[in-house]
Amino acid sequence: MTARRRSAGGSIARLGAWAADYAWAVDRQLRHLVRRPALPVVAAGRGVAPVLLLPGIYETWEFLGPVATALARAGHPVHAVEALRHNARPVPESADVVAEHLERSGLEDVVLVAHSKGGLIGKHVMLSPAGGRVRGMVAVATPFAGSRWARYMLSRSLRSFDPRDPVLLALAGELLVNDRITAVYPTFDPHIPETGHLAGARNVELPLSGHFRPLGHPCWSPRWSVRWPRWPPVPTEAPRRGPLGVCSPSATRRRAGSTSA
Repeated sequence: MTARRRSAGGSIARLGAWAADYAWAVDRQLRHLVRRPALPVVAAGRGVAPVLLLPGIYETWEFLGPVATALARAGHPVHAVEALRHNARPVPESADVVAEHLERSGLEDVVLVAHSKGGLIGKHVMLSPAGGRVRGMVAVATPFAGSRWARYMLSRSLRSFDPRDPVLLALAGELLVNDRITAVYPTFDPHIPETGHLAGARNVELPLSGHFRPLGHPCWSPRWSVRWPRWPPVPTEAPRRGPLGVCSPSATRRRAGSTSA
C-alpha cells in the first residue's frame, strides 16, 4: 500500500510539474502578444563574448528573456534572429537563417544560448561554414536524441523530433563540435523523457522539473557566465536551498563528457 501511495504521489507531482510548465509557457506567449519587449541592452564588458539567442519550436526569443536579462547584466551583448519568427521551419532551414544572420551582422566569437529545438539549430550552425564565428553553445532542454512522444504529434514540425528522424540521426552522428557544447537539462522533462544529455559535451543536470520553466528558474539562469576561458560555463553563486526548494551547488550535478550516465 505504501509503495502504491508513493507511486500515486509521484505521478501527481509530475502532472503538477507538467501543468506548471505549460502555465509558464502560456504566460510567455501572452507577454509576447500583449507587449513585445526589446532585447536588453547594456555596455559590453571587456573581453565578454556576444550572445545569440536561439529559441525552441513555436517560440520567439522572449522565451529566453530571463536568461537574456541575466547575461546582459553580466555585460554580454545579446542578439536575436528576428527572421526565425516562431521557429517552425525544419532544422536545416532554420540553421541557414541563423548562419546568414551571423554573416550579415558580422558577429564573431559568439556564444549561442539555445532552448530545445534551438540547440539542434545551433549545432547545425556550428557544423556549417558559419561555425567559425561560434565560440560555443549552451543548450537548455534540447532533444539531441529526440523524444519518444514526437511520433504521436499531429504537426509535422513536432514529429521531426522522433528519434528515428533522418535529420536528427545525422546530426547526432556528428561529434566534431560536441566538446564546445554545454547541455543543460532538468531531472524531469515531460517533453523529452530521454533528457537533453549529449555525448562528449559538458552535461549539467539540474534538480528541476519542466521543459520551459528552467529558463526562468534562479537555480541557474541569473547566475551563469559564458565567459572565456572558463568555457564551458559552470554555475556560480547559486542560491542555497530554501523553503521553496531553490537548488544549491551541492544539489546541482555537473557531469562531463560521454562517460556520464
